[in-house]
Amino acid sequence: MDESLYDEFGNYIGPDIDSDASDASDDEDDLPSPSASPSASAAVSSPDDHHHNRQVVPMDEDVDMDAQIVLAEEKKYYPTAEEVYGEGVETLVMDEDEQPLEQPIIKPVRALKFELGVRDSTTYVSTEFLLGLMSNPSLVRNVALVGHLQHGKTVFMDMLVEQTHKISTFEQIGEKHMRYTDTRVDEQERRISIKAVPMTMVLEDGNLKSYLCNIMDTPGHVNFSDEMTAALRLADGAVLVVDAADGVMVNTERAIRHAIQERLPIVVVINKVDRLITELKLPPADAYFKLRHTLEVINELISSFSTTAGGIKTVDPTAGNVCFASASAGWSFTLQSFAKLYVKLHGIPFDHNKFAARLWGDMYYHPDERVFRKKPPAGGGERSFVQFILEPLYKIYSQVIGEHKKSVESTLAELGVTLSNAAYKLNVRPLLRLACSSVFGSATGFTDMLVQHIPSAKDAAAKKVDHIYTGPQDLSLVEAMKDCDSSGPLMVNVTKLYPKSDCSVFDAFGRVYSGTLQTGQTVRVLGEGYSPDDEEDMTVKEVTKLWVYQARYRIPISKAPAGSWVLIEGVDASIMKTATLCPLHVDEDVFIFRPLHFNTLPVVKTATEPLNPSELPKMVEGLRKISKSYPLAITKVEESGEHTILGTGEIYLDSIMKDLRELYSEVEVKVADPVVSFCETVIETSSLKCFAETPNRKNRITMLAEPLEKGLAEDIENGIVSIDWPRKKLGDFFQSKYDWDLLAARSIWAFGPDKQGPNILLDDTLPSEVDKSLLNAVKDSIVQGFQWGAREGPLCDEPIRNVKFKILDATIAAEPLHRGGGQIIPTARRVAYSAFLMATPRLMEPVYYVEIQTPIDCVGAIYTVLSRRRGHVTADLPKPGTPAYIVKAFVPVIESFGFETDLRYHTQGQAFCQSIFDHWAIVPGDPLDKSIVLRPLEPAPVQHLAREFMVKTRRRKGMSEDVSINRFFDEAMVVELAQQAAELHQPHFL
Repeated sequence: MDESLYDEFGNYIGPDIDSDASDASDDEDDLPSPSASPSASAAVSSPDDHHHNRQVVPMDEDVDMDAQIVLAEEKKYYPTAEEVYGEGVETLVMDEDEQPLEQPIIKPVRALKFELGVRDSTTYVSTEFLLGLMSNPSLVRNVALVGHLQHGKTVFMDMLVEQTHKISTFEQIGEKHMRYTDTRVDEQERRISIKAVPMTMVLEDGNLKSYLCNIMDTPGHVNFSDEMTAALRLADGAVLVVDAADGVMVNTERAIRHAIQERLPIVVVINKVDRLITELKLPPADAYFKLRHTLEVINELISSFSTTAGGIKTVDPTAGNVCFASASAGWSFTLQSFAKLYVKLHGIPFDHNKFAARLWGDMYYHPDERVFRKKPPAGGGERSFVQFILEPLYKIYSQVIGEHKKSVESTLAELGVTLSNAAYKLNVRPLLRLACSSVFGSATGFTDMLVQHIPSAKDAAAKKVDHIYTGPQDLSLVEAMKDCDSSGPLMVNVTKLYPKSDCSVFDAFGRVYSGTLQTGQTVRVLGEGYSPDDEEDMTVKEVTKLWVYQARYRIPISKAPAGSWVLIEGVDASIMKTATLCPLHVDEDVFIFRPLHFNTLPVVKTATEPLNPSELPKMVEGLRKISKSYPLAITKVEESGEHTILGTGEIYLDSIMKDLRELYSEVEVKVADPVVSFCETVIETSSLKCFAETPNRKNRITMLAEPLEKGLAEDIENGIVSIDWPRKKLGDFFQSKYDWDLLAARSIWAFGPDKQGPNILLDDTLPSEVDKSLLNAVKDSIVQGFQWGAREGPLCDEPIRNVKFKILDATIAAEPLHRGGGQIIPTARRVAYSAFLMATPRLMEPVYYVEIQTPIDCVGAIYTVLSRRRGHVTADLPKPGTPAYIVKAFVPVIESFGFETDLRYHTQGQAFCQSIFDHWAIVPGDPLDKSIVLRPLEPAPVQHLAREFMVKTRRRKGMSEDVSINRFFDEAMVVELAQQAAELHQPHFL
């Protein structure tokens, strides 16, 4: 080894280079050597000759290119973009980053795992057959499945899905139901439904005729009753599901009331009948009384609610509008379908309808005479329902559960059912499910009930349109909707929005009332604020895709005829809650479908902010999507800048926050402690006439405030009385029901803060004292000021409720320039505030109605828990036929946070409660009493609560602690108040 080739550290340095050659190279100033290639020589030539030299130097094709000397700046490491992509591709070279390093150049596909889907969606009928039925609205039934929590609506849908799809919705090993319409992951985890989900199924009736049934499975929890409202708007009938053991519960009652308000016929499914056998262990005769009592309670509710909302038929098993079922065991029947089963088993030709008519009530079978009578036979006997229906049902259950294989085989053989040997090795529940489904067959009785008692989409259209369409009823467009005409002008009512898999946009779900909706069609999207006079809330969109929504999968279609439910892509951008779709060009004015009217209010609210302030835009966009996804959720920004969400209860807000964090904004969000909405009211008439002058001193309005009559605010909110009625009809209503004098009844100007607001503005001026023409000229401005004030009261910017404002006097300038809206509107608001403050103002708080189901030994603990939260019991009674007790109570919403946990803790988890907003109640104490001292970290006495709530609400909203009187009273009014206070020898506001 030659050591001269290495340095002292062992690094290879190579042989010595001739120093003369190196010096010569330096002297030539790095010019290329004669041995350099022509291209290298050309590279160091003058700039002017550079291009010329590159062109004229000849290249020897035989020269090995790898052996040539190429300068570093001309060395080519990668192929050019033109060589890779071709000459027709535009390429850009960017010197700076156009996006942050955290953002990928090619974004990955964003698919959130929040929905469950199925790969195999094979049905027993073809898609073509289903779409063919859609084009015949006489064969379409649109219904909503409603009822209380855990009464079996979703499992009942599972039973229907299993009968129409080639899948099993029951896991035999784990003995769990699939809950097919619970498509969200959190629904499966919580074991409750959160969203209303539709399915379109082809069901056969008892004559094997096929009908297209659009069925919407709705949540049973009272907090999610807004989903039920959206479903009932699209439906032509309500299927009320009631647990046979629990009977009528709080949400059952509210579902009945809401269905009647929507003028929908009601049919009943008494589900979980087997609970009477396996859990309550009632004898057959007692089970009959339990079922009869449940139906009697339902009929009482239907009769009581129908007095104000039109006649709705009561339910009767002999009429065929009551179905008995156990969805978990896979069976259902009506009296008519059970009578058909007897005809099939005995082979005796008789009229099954006449037989079914004798299977309910006090009817007894006399075997000697082979007749039915209302008196029992000699020696006693059971009622026909017990003898012919319950006793065979009890026999099947008792033998499958407790007897040996041979006795079960013989019993089933008598019923014409034969099971395999492998079936008898199953556990009890799968075996019972298999045996019962084999005996009773498919749900033809349920289909018969829908066909006979729920009108078809064509037959129901006239009544439906008359109820929900806000425009005149004598237009040709309305006639097309009432005829369910697929060739008429397009009219679609959208009531629900479902998110895409990436939660970036929504698909709209609605019902086609007339015309045919097609893909690629351009439509006008009319929002809730649209009217022919104000077209601001209107956009033009193109329908890109249409589907038949099937819970866990979708069937793409090219068109949707009248009477059908359809899922629409491409129109959601401007929709917030509901919308109306119509063609671009219509000869007549188009009005919207009435917005949803809910049976509860969002009274619980919480403030949110992102953990990282820079992510605020993402959270705001997420809140906008929350408002789209939840029909009753309200998101708004307070004056303090905080973003608040209003919902119906704790679980409702918990579901919203989960969606906000994980689906719609994907940011960490901080949440404040929940609070409640308040209202402001008065309990006396204003102590003096309050007046206010416009800023230009040209106009003056005098007003008085006083409480409304009891029940009037609720009538306005429930739509029993409408400001749109003719003046004579409106006057007659107030005169007859609330004993108003005729002049006042016909002088109502407006309700506030909107058309269904619980406040009234009326003109109580006299023509001899006030120029009515000038007053009517500024009527709209005064109404706007009144509604503005009713929307944000003077105490803590909360809505005013239950107050009647009377205009007593008005001095209006004759020149239009001096009585413009800029002068009148704020003045009307200020005089309304001053009249309000002079009428002994009070705060109102929302109150929950709480229904608690508990064992008898836990009732005492429930009283204790309620008393600590300002609650009181209104009813305490046993539930018939069960060992449970029902405790009904009222609890202020502000005291209800953590109530359910507290209740479970004190009853060892044996009590279960449901809470729903019921009414507004006045908070004890005077909110304007400055003598009250609020001490931090100490509970306030009951009489100090109003002051505490007002002060803390004003602090939270960034307002001063006390009401500023100078903002609402003119100087002359302040002087008059001071004089009055001096006369009474007591301080007033000053």
